Amino acid sequence: MPASPATRCLAMTDLVSASLKQEELFPIREVSRLTGVNPVTLRAWERRYGLIQPTRTDSGHRLYSQADIDAVRSILAWLERGVAVSKVGKILERSEAQRAAAAPVYEEVALGEWGEWQRQVRRAVAAFDEARLEQVYGQVFSSYPLPVVFQDVLLPVWQELLLSQDGFGQTSEWLFLDAFLRGRVLQRLQLARGQGARVVLSAIPGQCHELELLVAGVLLASSEIALTVLPLGQPLAELTLVCEKLQPQLLVLFSNHPPAADFSRQLGKLALALDCPLAVAGEVAELAEEQLAGSPVACLGSDARTLQRRLQQLLRGHLDT
Repeated sequence: MPASPATRCLAMTDLVSASLKQEELFPIREVSRLTGVNPVTLRAWERRYGLIQPTRTDSGHRLYSQADIDAVRSILAWLERGVAVSKVGKILERSEAQRAAAAPVYEEVALGEWGEWQRQVRRAVAAFDEARLEQVYGQVFSSYPLPVVFQDVLLPVWQELLLSQDGFGQTSEWLFLDAFLRGRVLQRLQLARGQGARVVLSAIPGQCHELELLVAGVLLASSEIALTVLPLGQPLAELTLVCEKLQPQLLVLFSNHPPAADFSRQLGKLALALDCPLAVAGEVAELAEEQLAGSPVACLGSDARTLQRRLQQLLRGHLDT
């Protein structure tokens, strides 16, 4: 539900400087310090692959915006998942296209606000201040729709901390935020459990963290769906047994990793053994869409703004597999 003007005004109290910070530009050495990527690699990503496009001063020095820094972190996340750097560009383009397509839904949201909320989350985490983190968490939820809260505010900070654990204390910071978010998301899942079509959500083993799976569950949940999220580590080979007992209308597999070479064969074999339709969600659904074309496996996508719509279409028999 959109926040009232009064609530939104209160939430904006700490965001006065957001627009100024959003315009701040950083030299390459500072970007290297913030992201852990050395300057030589940053230049290669720009020249060879066109992954980032910093501005230049009159003397030719590179200056990076916050959006450029966010792009660098996204590149690191994909490389961590095993995607070749030569293929990252297309993935980033697709993500940007999805964001642009969804822009009308968030016309009241100033882009600078998200970055400022992220900074507030980081400060609370750095201080291990659970009370302050709880306060910021509540303010974000009162200000934005669910997809914005997770995909544009909370998960980017969580991902950044996950990839930056070299320094003293950084692992503890990530664990603190991860535990906090898992607890809150589990609460939301319990409250969101609806009545209606039974849907089972399971992670592909070894291809996501528990928080990513739980957030996917929250984004798929609705009052019309009785969602069951299976524990992380659920064996793929035993899903037929689980589904035989639970009798779901749909099984959804979740992964944020690129598909293996035999991915479509594995899923096709599983689909034939099930008595219910099979779908995939997460980044794998985008990366394997061509690979799964013509198969009995449906792709729900990865963007929170389309997951629920495609899920409803599939349950009603209106989504092509």
